[in-house]
Parts: sequence; structure tokens; C-alpha cells
Amino acid sequence: MQTDTRKCPICGREYTEPPALSRVDNTTEICPRCGTAEALQAAGMDESKQAEILAAIYEKGATT
Repeated sequence: MQTDTRKCPICGREYTEPPALSRVDNTTEICPRCGTAEALQAAGMDESKQAEILAAIYEKGATT
């Protein structure tokens, strides 16, 4: 199985996971981390809480 490497147009990171669909235009494929960030923002989370949640999900070695 071949894995495509993509580059997120928002953060510039390369990723191989299935993309998320941006909530901004419903057509742009973005990395899962940016997709999660957009969802948290849409839910009304403040930036510090977003950063905490994103770190817990995506940072290596993070614990819950």
C-alpha cells in the first residue's frame, strides 16, 4: 500500500494521514491537526485550550 505525502496549505507540515476538509471553504484538504484546530475554534474554544487539546492529541510523548 502506497502512502501519499501531502503538504498542508495552512501550516505547511507534511502529512500522510487522510486529510481533513477545511471548514473555511469546504473544498480545501488540510492536515488532521489543522482540521481539529478548525473544529475546536468553531466550537468556541479559546486559543490556550485549543493548544492544550492539540498537544494532548498530536504531540509525541503527551499524556492525558
